[in-house]
Amino acid sequence: MAMSKAHIAATNRYNAKTYDRILLKVRKDAEINSEFIRKHAADRGESLNGFLLRAVKEAIERDKATD
Repeated sequence: MAMSKAHIAATNRYNAKTYDRILLKVRKDAEINSEFIRKHAADRGESLNGFLLRAVKEAIERDKATD
């Protein structure tokens, strides 16, 4: 069933209020490109967003441990 325009607008307002967006740019011709990252996340049973959040969290924890 298609969402109504009101439902879409309400969802967009909720997302804008609740979430921050961060743009990540990766080169298409790089060894680690978007396809590589997506496949790695899928192979581990994670969503792309979940994988990226975990990777950032682990990097921050490592950085704090070395400070």
